[in-house]
Amino acid sequence: MSDELPPGSPGRLGLVLPGGGARAAYQVGVLRAIADLLPARASNPFPVVTGTSAGAVNAIAIAVYAERFRVAVGNLERVWRNFQVNQVFKSDSVSLLRSMLHWGLAMFTGGLLLLPPKSLLDNSPLRELLGAQFDFERIGRAIAAGQIDAVTIAAAGYTSARSVSFFQGRPDIEPWKRLRRAGEPTQLSLDHLMASVAVPFLFPPVLMEGEYFGDGSMRQANPFSPAIHLGADRLLVIATRNDAHAVAQNAPGIPTFGQIFGYMLDALFTDGVYSDVERLTQINRLVDQGVTTTAGGTSLKKIDLMAVVPSRDLSEIARHHVGVLPRGLRALLRAMGATHSGGGQLMSYLLFQDSYTRELMALGYQDAMRCSEQLLEFIRGGTAQSTSATGMMRRLVEGDAGGIHVPARQEPRRGDPGRAPAEDATSGETELGETALGETAMADTQQVTR
Repeated sequence: MSDELPPGSPGRLGLVLPGGGARAAYQVGVLRAIADLLPARASNPFPVVTGTSAGAVNAIAIAVYAERFRVAVGNLERVWRNFQVNQVFKSDSVSLLRSMLHWGLAMFTGGLLLLPPKSLLDNSPLRELLGAQFDFERIGRAIAAGQIDAVTIAAAGYTSARSVSFFQGRPDIEPWKRLRRAGEPTQLSLDHLMASVAVPFLFPPVLMEGEYFGDGSMRQANPFSPAIHLGADRLLVIATRNDAHAVAQNAPGIPTFGQIFGYMLDALFTDGVYSDVERLTQINRLVDQGVTTTAGGTSLKKIDLMAVVPSRDLSEIARHHVGVLPRGLRALLRAMGATHSGGGQLMSYLLFQDSYTRELMALGYQDAMRCSEQLLEFIRGGTAQSTSATGMMRRLVEGDAGGIHVPARQEPRRGDPGRAPAEDATSGETELGETALGETAMADTQQVTR
């Protein structure tokens, strides 16, 4: 296999890495498989890379080492394979006790003697780790060298109530502004990354340009939107939840705080992805039926999408690794009810521990390799095996997991799929979620067989 990918069909390929806390280790496994499928010295195959929350960490790694994709993934692997909770937040008993006492005293005195803390946990160790791992100056050099067109990470402004996609890219890419969301060009920094991973309540918000920002999954109703604005019309999405897995039906009872918080994190990190997939299939179907504009005059644009989703329930995997957590953290989670039946969701997002992250990386690698031919063909610009399915979401619910492909059926043109001449990032493009679609019309989908 040569160092260059053979040309395929047109379109700029975008990589979408949603949030997921510790579950983002699954994304690293999929990326490892892609790196093994590509030539050893191949550069980054994704002209557009977007990341949110923990997915933003993986996105920045790809952008920083865009000249050698395998090196970028290798660096990510070393971090995720050796993760310890205390590298993400202070998890020793003294730090956790100090935090609990601070909260208790602030609540008891109404904030008169002691102001409420900024967060439940202190994630200064994560800032130190990421600061040592990433040289953000390399992103600009990679863009100048044509190794990546744009990278964006999302954060939510607490004052403006907006989802902001901070992006660094080619100078011809224009910013955008929609209701409660915007894309702003900037030189990405550690502050942007720390803001994107600042899970509400757990980690403190980050002050940037006179406003505090928190986790990028908040207010991000359209997680595919930034990649489309940056010029991508083909998307590879590496998700961290598979709705095909049935939820265990336990005896009715009041949910614990741990269960509720886990439910909130699950909705925060993953609901937007599935909603955007459904909207995308609707739009693709309408365009295939000849509908090119909405009643309001907005142009419709077809987007080719492939998604890789876990073949196992990550919450159930997390339950088997609770014992490796520090004693103080286990006690806190036990008090929240997160270690009991039904608390696996919260654990699956907070379990930054090597035994758990390694199992998720292995699962991601296996899932990607099961559909390796279709995955590589999609990256090269081709299409996956077609079936007569009438909706991706129904397949997921019915339990047919793995790689999924939603075709856009574009006409072939000449040129490299990842370096085609760019259209204006905001022209001729339909913002997913802005169009009144009327009836639900599901697009034909393609299911990658395993």
